[in-house]
Amino acid sequence: MSDLATKQDLDAQLERHRRELTGYCYRMLGSSFEAEDAVQDTMIRAWRNIEKFEGRSSLRSWLYRIATNVCLDMLNAGNRRARPMDLTDPTPVARAQLNARPEVTWLEPVPDGRVLPSVVDPAETAVERETIRLAFVAALQHLPPKQRAVLILREVLAWKASEVAELLGTTVASVNSALQRARATLAEQEPTASDAADPLDEEQQDLLNRYVAAFEGYDMKALTALLREDATMSMPPYDLWLRGHDDIVGWMLGVGEVCRGSRLVPTVANGAPAFAHYHPSQEGEGYEPWALIVLELRDGKVGGMDFFLDTKRWFPLFDLPARLDASGTPMTDE
Repeated sequence: MSDLATKQDLDAQLERHRRELTGYCYRMLGSSFEAEDAVQDTMIRAWRNIEKFEGRSSLRSWLYRIATNVCLDMLNAGNRRARPMDLTDPTPVARAQLNARPEVTWLEPVPDGRVLPSVVDPAETAVERETIRLAFVAALQHLPPKQRAVLILREVLAWKASEVAELLGTTVASVNSALQRARATLAEQEPTASDAADPLDEEQQDLLNRYVAAFEGYDMKALTALLREDATMSMPPYDLWLRGHDDIVGWMLGVGEVCRGSRLVPTVANGAPAFAHYHPSQEGEGYEPWALIVLELRDGKVGGMDFFLDTKRWFPLFDLPARLDASGTPMTDE
Protein backbone atom coordinates (compact mmCIF):
# COMPACT_ATOMS: atom_id res chain seq x y z
CA MET A 1 0.00 0.00 0.00
CA SER A 2 3.01 2.26 -0.52
CA ASP A 3 3.39 4.73 2.35
CA LEU A 4 -0.36 4.70 2.94
CA ALA A 5 0.13 2.12 5.63
CA THR A 6 -3.17 1.90 7.42
CA LYS A 7 -6.84 2.06 6.61
CA GLN A 8 -7.23 5.08 8.85
CA ASP A 9 -4.36 6.92 7.13
CA LEU A 10 -5.79 6.17 3.70
CA ASP A 11 -9.30 7.27 4.71
CA ALA A 12 -7.94 10.57 5.99
CA GLN A 13 -5.87 11.22 2.87
CA LEU A 14 -8.75 10.41 0.52
CA GLU A 15 -11.23 12.54 2.45
CA ARG A 16 -8.85 15.49 2.28
CA HIS A 17 -9.58 15.66 -1.45
CA ARG A 18 -13.34 15.03 -1.41
CA ARG A 19 -14.51 18.65 -1.63
CA GLU A 20 -12.26 19.69 -4.51
CA LEU A 21 -13.07 16.48 -6.38
CA THR A 22 -16.77 17.18 -5.92
CA GLY A 23 -16.25 20.64 -7.40
CA TYR A 24 -14.43 19.14 -10.37
CA CYS A 25 -17.09 16.49 -10.97
CA TYR A 26 -19.87 19.07 -10.59
CA ARG A 27 -18.35 21.23 -13.31
CA MET A 28 -18.00 18.14 -15.50
CA LEU A 29 -21.50 16.75 -14.92
CA GLY A 30 -23.69 19.75 -14.05
CA SER A 31 -25.44 17.76 -11.32
CA SER A 32 -24.91 17.99 -7.57
CA PHE A 33 -26.06 14.44 -6.93
CA GLU A 34 -24.19 12.89 -9.85
CA ALA A 35 -21.05 14.72 -8.72
CA GLU A 36 -21.32 13.20 -5.25
CA ASP A 37 -21.95 9.77 -6.76
CA ALA A 38 -18.90 10.20 -9.02
CA VAL A 39 -16.67 11.14 -6.11
CA GLN A 40 -17.91 8.23 -4.03
CA ASP A 41 -17.19 5.91 -6.97
CA THR A 42 -13.73 7.49 -7.23
CA MET A 43 -13.03 6.82 -3.56
CA ILE A 44 -14.17 3.19 -3.87
CA ARG A 45 -12.01 2.63 -6.96
CA ALA A 46 -9.04 4.22 -5.19
CA TRP A 47 -9.52 1.89 -2.23
CA ARG A 48 -9.79 -1.19 -4.39
CA ASN A 49 -6.73 -0.30 -6.46
CA ILE A 50 -4.47 1.27 -3.86
CA GLU A 51 -1.91 -1.49 -4.36
CA LYS A 52 -1.49 -0.24 -7.94
CA PHE A 53 -0.66 3.27 -6.74
CA GLU A 54 3.11 3.30 -6.93
CA GLY A 55 3.69 6.93 -6.03
CA ARG A 56 4.94 8.00 -9.46
CA SER A 57 2.41 10.84 -9.24
CA SER A 58 0.80 12.49 -6.24
CA LEU A 59 -2.24 10.88 -4.63
CA ARG A 60 -4.20 13.99 -5.71
CA SER A 61 -3.27 13.53 -9.38
CA TRP A 62 -4.12 9.84 -9.20
CA LEU A 63 -7.54 10.63 -7.73
CA TYR A 64 -8.21 13.20 -10.44
CA ARG A 65 -7.34 10.60 -13.07
CA ILE A 66 -9.86 8.19 -11.55
CA ALA A 67 -12.50 10.92 -11.18
CA THR A 68 -12.02 12.00 -14.80
CA ASN A 69 -12.55 8.44 -16.02
CA VAL A 70 -15.65 8.10 -13.86
CA CYS A 71 -17.10 11.34 -15.26
CA LEU A 72 -16.26 10.43 -18.85
CA ASP A 73 -18.01 7.09 -18.37
CA MET A 74 -21.09 8.86 -17.00
CA LEU A 75 -21.08 11.37 -19.85
CA ASN A 76 -20.95 8.63 -22.47
CA ALA A 77 -24.69 8.30 -21.94
CA GLY A 78 -24.94 11.53 -23.93
CA ASN A 79 -26.89 13.62 -21.44
CA ARG A 80 -26.07 17.33 -21.46
CA ARG A 81 -27.65 19.24 -18.64
CA ALA A 82 -29.00 22.67 -19.45
CA ARG A 83 -30.88 25.70 -18.23
CA PRO A 84 -34.30 26.57 -19.69
CA MET A 85 -32.71 29.43 -21.68
CA ASP A 86 -30.45 26.88 -23.41
CA LEU A 87 -33.46 24.96 -24.76
CA THR A 88 -36.13 27.47 -25.77
CA ASP A 89 -36.68 31.14 -26.54
CA PRO A 90 -38.22 33.38 -23.87
CA THR A 91 -41.99 33.11 -23.77
CA PRO A 92 -44.33 36.12 -23.58
CA VAL A 93 -46.35 35.77 -20.42
CA ALA A 94 -49.61 35.74 -22.42
CA ARG A 95 -48.52 32.45 -24.04
CA ALA A 96 -46.75 30.95 -21.02
CA GLN A 97 -47.33 27.25 -20.37
CA LEU A 98 -45.75 24.99 -17.76
CA ASN A 99 -44.18 22.05 -19.60
CA ALA A 100 -42.10 19.86 -17.31
CA ARG A 101 -39.06 17.98 -18.57
CA PRO A 102 -37.30 15.02 -16.87
CA GLU A 103 -34.86 15.70 -14.03
CA VAL A 104 -31.87 14.62 -16.15
CA THR A 105 -32.53 17.60 -18.44
CA TRP A 106 -31.60 20.25 -15.93
CA LEU A 107 -28.44 21.83 -14.67
CA GLU A 108 -28.62 21.56 -10.88
CA PRO A 109 -27.68 24.06 -8.17
CA VAL A 110 -24.98 23.18 -5.66
CA PRO A 111 -24.18 24.44 -2.14
CA ASP A 112 -20.90 26.37 -2.04
CA GLY A 113 -19.73 24.41 0.98
CA ARG A 114 -19.76 21.11 -0.90
CA VAL A 115 -17.57 22.22 -3.81
CA LEU A 116 -15.48 25.26 -2.83
CA PRO A 117 -12.25 24.82 -0.87
CA SER A 118 -11.82 26.57 2.45
CA VAL A 119 -9.37 29.30 1.44
CA VAL A 120 -8.58 32.65 2.99
CA ASP A 121 -7.37 34.42 -0.16
CA PRO A 122 -10.32 36.58 -1.35
CA ALA A 123 -9.00 36.64 -4.93
CA GLU A 124 -8.78 32.85 -5.06
CA THR A 125 -12.25 32.56 -3.55
CA ALA A 126 -13.66 34.90 -6.20
CA VAL A 127 -12.16 32.79 -9.01
CA GLU A 128 -13.53 29.57 -7.52
CA ARG A 129 -17.02 31.09 -7.18
CA GLU A 130 -16.94 32.36 -10.75
CA THR A 131 -16.33 28.85 -12.09
CA ILE A 132 -19.34 27.27 -10.37
CA ARG A 133 -21.82 29.93 -11.50
CA LEU A 134 -24.87 28.44 -13.19
CA ALA A 135 -24.16 30.32 -16.43
CA PHE A 136 -20.53 29.16 -16.53
CA VAL A 137 -21.32 25.52 -15.75
CA ALA A 138 -24.12 25.62 -18.34
CA ALA A 139 -21.62 26.87 -20.93
CA LEU A 140 -19.24 24.02 -20.03
CA GLN A 141 -21.98 21.54 -20.91
CA HIS A 142 -21.68 22.58 -24.58
CA LEU A 143 -18.15 21.11 -24.71
CA PRO A 144 -17.44 17.48 -25.63
CA PRO A 145 -16.51 15.58 -22.45
CA LYS A 146 -12.72 15.44 -23.00
CA GLN A 147 -12.55 19.10 -24.01
CA ARG A 148 -14.56 19.89 -20.89
CA ALA A 149 -12.03 18.02 -18.74
CA VAL A 150 -9.09 19.76 -20.42
CA LEU A 151 -10.58 23.22 -19.99
CA ILE A 152 -11.47 22.67 -16.33
CA LEU A 153 -8.07 21.20 -15.49
CA ARG A 154 -6.13 23.88 -17.37
CA GLU A 155 -8.23 27.03 -16.91
CA VAL A 156 -9.97 26.42 -13.58
CA LEU A 157 -7.53 24.25 -11.66
CA ALA A 158 -4.39 25.67 -13.34
CA TRP A 159 -2.79 22.32 -14.17
CA LYS A 160 0.13 22.33 -16.59
CA ALA A 161 -0.46 20.96 -20.08
CA SER A 162 2.03 18.17 -19.38
CA GLU A 163 0.12 17.18 -16.23
CA VAL A 164 -3.19 17.08 -18.11
CA ALA A 165 -1.61 15.06 -20.92
CA GLU A 166 -0.34 12.51 -18.41
CA LEU A 167 -3.73 12.32 -16.70
CA LEU A 168 -5.58 11.77 -19.98
CA GLY A 169 -2.93 9.51 -21.49
CA THR A 170 -2.37 11.79 -24.45
CA THR A 171 0.17 14.35 -25.75
CA VAL A 172 0.77 17.97 -24.81
CA ALA A 173 -0.04 18.95 -28.40
CA SER A 174 -3.38 17.17 -28.16
CA VAL A 175 -4.16 18.91 -24.86
CA ASN A 176 -3.30 22.33 -26.29
CA SER A 177 -5.44 21.67 -29.36
CA ALA A 178 -8.40 20.56 -27.21
CA LEU A 179 -8.02 23.64 -25.01
CA GLN A 180 -8.01 25.94 -28.04
CA ARG A 181 -11.20 24.37 -29.38
CA ALA A 182 -12.83 24.49 -25.95
CA ARG A 183 -12.00 28.18 -25.54
CA ALA A 184 -13.49 28.93 -28.96
CA THR A 185 -16.73 27.13 -28.11
CA LEU A 186 -16.95 28.81 -24.71
CA ALA A 187 -16.43 32.22 -26.33
CA GLU A 188 -19.44 31.55 -28.56
CA GLN A 189 -21.59 30.78 -25.52
CA GLU A 190 -20.48 33.97 -23.73
CA PRO A 191 -21.68 33.20 -20.20
CA THR A 192 -22.90 36.50 -18.77
CA ALA A 193 -20.77 37.93 -15.99
CA SER A 194 -22.42 38.29 -12.59
CA ASP A 195 -21.48 39.34 -9.08
CA ALA A 196 -20.48 36.64 -6.60
CA ALA A 197 -22.06 36.44 -3.17
CA ASP A 198 -20.13 38.74 -0.85
CA PRO A 199 -21.50 39.14 2.69
CA LEU A 200 -18.96 41.94 3.29
CA ASP A 201 -20.27 44.04 0.40
CA GLU A 202 -22.66 46.51 2.03
CA GLU A 203 -24.27 47.58 -1.27
CA GLN A 204 -24.95 43.95 -2.21
CA GLN A 205 -26.44 43.21 1.20
CA ASP A 206 -28.65 46.28 0.90
CA LEU A 207 -29.84 45.08 -2.53
CA LEU A 208 -30.63 41.62 -1.12
CA ASN A 209 -32.47 43.10 1.87
CA ARG A 210 -34.59 45.21 -0.49
CA TYR A 211 -35.23 42.14 -2.64
CA VAL A 212 -36.50 40.20 0.40
CA ALA A 213 -38.71 43.11 1.48
CA ALA A 214 -40.17 43.49 -2.03
CA PHE A 215 -40.75 39.75 -2.51
CA GLU A 216 -42.22 39.08 0.92
CA GLY A 217 -44.38 42.21 0.62
CA TYR A 218 -45.28 41.22 -2.94
CA ASP A 219 -44.56 44.79 -3.96
CA MET A 220 -44.11 44.55 -7.72
CA LYS A 221 -43.16 48.21 -8.10
CA ALA A 222 -40.34 47.79 -5.58
CA LEU A 223 -39.29 44.45 -7.13
CA THR A 224 -39.21 45.91 -10.63
CA ALA A 225 -36.93 48.70 -9.43
CA LEU A 226 -34.39 46.07 -8.40
CA LEU A 227 -34.49 44.13 -11.69
CA ARG A 228 -32.42 44.86 -14.76
CA GLU A 229 -34.58 45.57 -17.81
CA ASP A 230 -33.31 42.35 -19.40
CA ALA A 231 -33.72 40.29 -16.21
CA THR A 232 -34.71 36.64 -16.65
CA MET A 233 -36.78 34.22 -14.60
CA SER A 234 -36.81 30.44 -14.91
CA MET A 235 -38.48 27.59 -13.01
CA PRO A 236 -36.94 24.15 -13.56
CA PRO A 237 -38.30 21.45 -14.05
CA TYR A 238 -40.45 23.59 -16.40
CA ASP A 239 -38.83 24.73 -19.64
CA LEU A 240 -40.61 28.09 -19.49
CA TRP A 241 -38.50 31.18 -18.96
CA LEU A 242 -39.36 34.86 -19.04
CA ARG A 243 -37.40 37.99 -19.87
CA GLY A 244 -38.08 41.61 -18.97
CA HIS A 245 -40.08 43.52 -16.38
CA ASP A 246 -43.50 43.21 -18.01
CA ASP A 247 -43.44 39.44 -18.45
CA ILE A 248 -41.92 38.75 -15.02
CA VAL A 249 -44.42 40.99 -13.22
CA GLY A 250 -47.23 39.62 -15.40
CA TRP A 251 -46.33 36.12 -14.26
CA MET A 252 -45.99 37.12 -10.61
CA LEU A 253 -49.43 38.75 -10.64
CA GLY A 254 -50.98 35.89 -12.64
CA VAL A 255 -50.05 32.24 -12.10
CA GLY A 256 -47.35 33.31 -9.64
CA GLU A 257 -49.88 35.03 -7.40
CA VAL A 258 -49.80 31.88 -5.24
CA CYS A 259 -46.41 33.15 -3.97
CA ARG A 260 -47.97 36.14 -2.25
CA GLY A 261 -47.24 36.05 1.47
CA SER A 262 -44.11 33.88 1.16
CA ARG A 263 -40.99 34.06 3.32
CA LEU A 264 -37.36 33.95 2.20
CA VAL A 265 -34.40 32.50 4.13
CA PRO A 266 -30.91 33.46 2.85
CA THR A 267 -28.37 30.90 1.69
CA VAL A 268 -25.75 30.66 -1.09
CA ALA A 269 -25.62 28.47 -4.19
CA ASN A 270 -23.17 28.33 -7.09
CA GLY A 271 -21.16 31.19 -5.67
CA ALA A 272 -24.23 33.44 -5.81
CA PRO A 273 -26.79 34.78 -3.35
CA ALA A 274 -29.74 32.45 -2.95
CA PHE A 275 -32.89 32.07 -0.88
CA ALA A 276 -34.98 29.24 0.42
CA HIS A 277 -38.50 30.23 -0.61
CA TYR A 278 -41.28 29.13 1.77
CA HIS A 279 -44.93 29.28 0.73
CA PRO A 280 -47.83 29.77 3.17
CA SER A 281 -48.85 26.29 4.29
CA GLN A 282 -52.03 24.83 2.87
CA GLU A 283 -52.40 22.67 5.97
CA GLY A 284 -52.61 25.31 8.68
CA GLU A 285 -50.25 27.93 10.01
CA GLY A 286 -46.63 28.34 9.04
CA TYR A 287 -44.73 27.97 5.81
CA GLU A 288 -43.57 25.03 3.71
CA PRO A 289 -40.83 24.71 1.03
CA TRP A 290 -41.69 26.07 -2.39
CA ALA A 291 -38.43 26.79 -4.25
CA LEU A 292 -34.71 27.41 -4.03
CA ILE A 293 -34.11 30.81 -5.65
CA VAL A 294 -30.65 31.44 -7.08
CA LEU A 295 -30.03 35.07 -8.05
CA GLU A 296 -27.70 36.54 -10.65
CA LEU A 297 -26.57 40.02 -9.68
CA ARG A 298 -25.07 42.41 -12.22
CA ASP A 299 -24.03 46.01 -11.73
CA GLY A 300 -26.03 46.49 -8.57
CA LYS A 301 -29.27 44.94 -9.83
CA VAL A 302 -30.89 41.51 -10.13
CA GLY A 303 -30.19 40.09 -13.58
CA GLY A 304 -31.70 36.64 -13.12
CA MET A 305 -33.93 34.60 -10.82
CA ASP A 306 -33.81 30.83 -11.12
CA PHE A 307 -36.54 29.09 -9.11
CA PHE A 308 -35.64 25.42 -8.56
CA LEU A 309 -38.92 23.84 -7.56
CA ASP A 310 -37.92 20.30 -6.55
CA THR A 311 -37.59 21.20 -2.89
CA LYS A 312 -37.62 17.57 -1.71
CA ARG A 313 -34.18 17.29 -3.32
CA TRP A 314 -32.76 20.77 -2.78
CA PHE A 315 -33.71 21.67 0.78
CA PRO A 316 -32.03 18.65 2.43
CA LEU A 317 -28.95 19.14 0.21
CA PHE A 318 -28.65 22.75 1.41
CA ASP A 319 -29.44 21.82 5.05
CA LEU A 320 -32.50 24.06 4.98
CA PRO A 321 -35.37 23.79 7.48
CA ALA A 322 -38.25 21.58 6.38
CA ARG A 323 -40.78 24.11 7.67
CA LEU A 324 -41.15 27.58 9.19
CA ASP A 325 -43.62 28.46 11.92
CA ALA A 326 -46.11 31.33 11.65
CA SER A 327 -43.44 33.85 12.67
CA GLY A 328 -41.02 32.59 10.01
CA THR A 329 -38.79 30.77 12.51
CA PRO A 330 -37.34 27.39 11.45
CA MET A 331 -39.16 24.48 13.04
CA THR A 332 -37.24 21.44 14.26
CA ASP A 333 -38.49 17.87 14.08
CA GLU A 334 -39.08 16.75 17.64
